[in-house]
Amino acid sequence: MRDVFGMWSNTRMVVLTAMSASLYAAILIPFKVLPLIPGVTEFRPANAVPVVCSFLFGPAGAWGAAIGNVIGDFFGGMGPGDVFGFLGNFLYGLIPYKVWRAFSSADPLPGSPLQWMSFVGVICLAAAACAVTVGWGLNFLGFVPFSLLANIILLNNSVVAVVLSPLLLLAIYPRVKQAGLRHEDILVAEKPRSRPVRWLGLCLVVGATIGGLVVGNLLSTGMLDVPFLSPDASPTRAYHVGIGLLPIILILFIGVALL
Repeated sequence: MRDVFGMWSNTRMVVLTAMSASLYAAILIPFKVLPLIPGVTEFRPANAVPVVCSFLFGPAGAWGAAIGNVIGDFFGGMGPGDVFGFLGNFLYGLIPYKVWRAFSSADPLPGSPLQWMSFVGVICLAAAACAVTVGWGLNFLGFVPFSLLANIILLNNSVVAVVLSPLLLLAIYPRVKQAGLRHEDILVAEKPRSRPVRWLGLCLVVGATIGGLVVGNLLSTGMLDVPFLSPDASPTRAYHVGIGLLPIILILFIGVALL
């Protein structure tokens, strides 16, 4: 994870962060007029941008996704939920390159069936991590039920990114590589973690995202309760979701740190 914070000392990576954030926000803002949940989320064809920028620019794509989402939220109304939007979109832009580079040295331009399965799996994993984080946070604040928001974010992110990001990467990636602007061309390569540690990190991330979606939906719909909390019949069940999912969110971030 040193590259995530160390990149701020590299001028080119800072510029790529600003470019990624600007591009993401510029495509997000016009679609604010097509809300799926008014004031919370909307139809977002821009959701391919964090994935593409992640594969191209690594940590700069992650920071760009987080900052760009905040800029986009400014035009739809700012609030405390934007903190979780920042964290969720940061993961959305971080996980694709982290997982891909942890287990493959190939360019993220899938050709074989196995590469396509891996590529789609990485995108869906990033989309699920974003959905769990944002859904948990906004439900904890009592704004929107997890069962509504997280599932919409998962579908919105994954479908758009799976359809558009391969086309964009096919057009852009070879040119960026030739220009020497990929993150691995700019940053000094870190010594990779041992393979068992990387596998542990991946297992934690996959387990936390799948478990978070399942447990979050059960808690949100009242099919599951946190044992030491009193029953809650409120529409959002904020405390049950917030406290019940907190360990899973921590496991998710620990898993990402191990990749």
